[in-house]
Amino acid sequence: MTPTSAKTLTFEEYRFYQGEPDVLYEMFRGHLIPMATPTVLHTSICQFLVYQFQRYFGTQNISLVAATTVGVRTEENSSRIPDVIVCSQSLWEQALNRPGAGVFDLGEVPLLVVEIASENWREDYIRKRAEYALIDIPEYWIVDPKKERVWVLSNPESEDGYERTEFKRGQEMISIQFPELVLSVEQVLSPPVVEELIREEQAQQNQLEQRTERLAAKLREMGVDPDAV
Repeated sequence: MTPTSAKTLTFEEYRFYQGEPDVLYEMFRGHLIPMATPTVLHTSICQFLVYQFQRYFGTQNISLVAATTVGVRTEENSSRIPDVIVCSQSLWEQALNRPGAGVFDLGEVPLLVVEIASENWREDYIRKRAEYALIDIPEYWIVDPKKERVWVLSNPESEDGYERTEFKRGQEMISIQFPELVLSVEQVLSPPVVEELIREEQAQQNQLEQRTERLAAKLREMGVDPDAV
């Protein structure tokens, strides 16, 4: 997207800027850039990734937060809004009561950011890649539904910036930060509905509880205390 005007803003002005309702603005070197309204697929991918991160962190008992529409300051007067961010719980709590827009300041670095590539691919592949590497975000994913691939970028301190690993349909992604997180490229590019995943998991949990209760009843019939087994 092109800047809204030639007038430049400071970072503090950006944090309290009130523009068009329901429009998110990034800032690049003082210039406001309105973000395009996401497609349904774009939104679905974001929801799926946040859910998978949250589920993984919960089952692994890891104190991390996954969220959307949170900004990341990348330069003196630049701030980006990744599609998904993963950060420490302490960093999240630090920003909770801060007035103005939800933006992590310089030095407040997420562990991972995700961008869903759109028509303006240069932003994600070139500009944001350079900005995220500059502030040493450890891992950056570029999900590209049009090209049917996912790039996992890591090691921003290398001589040429991020090192790239490409994953395509039929492959499982490997995260550098979270190597035990299992995600297929197929799932990411064509995500299932999160609410359906939750219903399926709840149904499986109910079935497990029912089997457990039947087993306990059988043991009691045999004169065995199931709590003592």
